[in-house]
Amino acid sequence: MKIVLVHGRNQGRRDPDELREEWCAALSRGCEEAGIEAPTPADVTLPYYGDLFDRMVEAATAPLADEIAALGAAQVDSPYLEFRAALIEEVRAGAGITDTQVRSELSPDDQRVGPSQHAWVHGILRALDKYMPRMADGAVDLFTRDMWVYLSSSHVRDEVDSLVGRAIGPDPTVVVGHSVGSVVAYSLLRRVHSHNIPRLVTLGSPLGLSAIRNYFRPLKFPDGVADWFNGYDERDLIALHGLGPELFPVEPAVHNDKRLDNATRNCHGVLGYLEKPNVARAICGLELS
Repeated sequence: MKIVLVHGRNQGRRDPDELREEWCAALSRGCEEAGIEAPTPADVTLPYYGDLFDRMVEAATAPLADEIAALGAAQVDSPYLEFRAALIEEVRAGAGITDTQVRSELSPDDQRVGPSQHAWVHGILRALDKYMPRMADGAVDLFTRDMWVYLSSSHVRDEVDSLVGRAIGPDPTVVVGHSVGSVVAYSLLRRVHSHNIPRLVTLGSPLGLSAIRNYFRPLKFPDGVADWFNGYDERDLIALHGLGPELFPVEPAVHNDKRLDNATRNCHGVLGYLEKPNVARAICGLELS
């Protein structure tokens, strides 16, 4: 069985072989705990798009919060601001950040509330940095920008999807996508119908966020995929909702496992997912538990 690993954002300037070895080592730990055989390195491919994606993000017109504040929201494309507001507000609600906590991050001269106000969105980001210490400063802001660049540009999406797609041949292949990589995997597999994918495995996936899943309506189960395992830690702010039928109604339904205790600092890191025995079984044992 072939395995293709689809990495997420913030992987620029990494050594692709070193990155693949890190993933494989974590997966091997999960296999050992699960009592199953780990894959051989020859069976595992990690198509690396980190540098390509970073160049595309740098070339895009998608400023971060501080840049928007300096420019003035009127100088920034409305669709981008609307996407940012919707995604960041949804993360705020999932994180349990209160209106009072956000207001405390606003200046006394600007207490306007609601996601249509850029100062409010900026206040949410500051509150997340303050009250969610396991998240790296600015992580949600960076994630939101990168997700927008991928989703809103057909050129970026085509380039990334094509690079990843070349790693998937005619042999039966388990595709594993983490974070933004899970969105890439879904985007690719839903529009290419000739693959032989016994299982799609998504880890820490943001596909349940409405601002992201709306880009893929009508939602559908990818052709050529036999079943889909989605694993996440309920504390993972990027995964947040999972892919249950109430949010992600596809047939057959996605199998969700929210019991994963991700020990990485932000509860989102891929190594903290791969070393879990349930994830190892889903990838290497082709069984659900």
